[in-house]
Amino acid sequence: MQALNDRMSTKEFTTKAIPRDQISNLLWAAFGINRPESGKRTVATAVNCQDIQIYVVFETAAYVYEAQEHRLIPVVNRDVRSLAATQEYARVAPLNLVYVSDYGKMPDSFKDKKQIYAAFHAGAISQNVYLYCASAGLGAVVRDGVDRAGLKAALNLSEDQVVIIAQTVGHAPGP
Repeated sequence: MQALNDRMSTKEFTTKAIPRDQISNLLWAAFGINRPESGKRTVATAVNCQDIQIYVVFETAAYVYEAQEHRLIPVVNRDVRSLAATQEYARVAPLNLVYVSDYGKMPDSFKDKKQIYAAFHAGAISQNVYLYCASAGLGAVVRDGVDRAGLKAALNLSEDQVVIIAQTVGHAPGP
């Protein structure tokens, strides 16, 4: 109940780094595997398609979260924050998450609904992040302000991979 009470959007961030253990916990809460026997995750997806990939953008590099091994895999070894965050307040934060749907993981029967299912899935993941951040004393805000074409190229996304939304995470300035 406390996390729900404290859940809010933050649009001011410091540059203070987030400790690795908090990043690890945040990613697991976002879309980690919570039922290893079945491979199911902390967020349900339609027909368990697990279409969302979380790209983790730091100041010096970008990674993709690999839930099976609970690790980050390097994708880009340069600063792509200006692509992942078009708003200045989001660029200074230590962490931006980019939610990418792989439409190829959805059944063909979803062809007319892939956009809406991807939005549902990314929205649920972003709410897990909000709740984790509230419980851990971090700020977060979900945003549409991304350069989709630039990110698609920089992250070397396939034709089926679509940038849905981004979420900024960091420390809010203290009183």
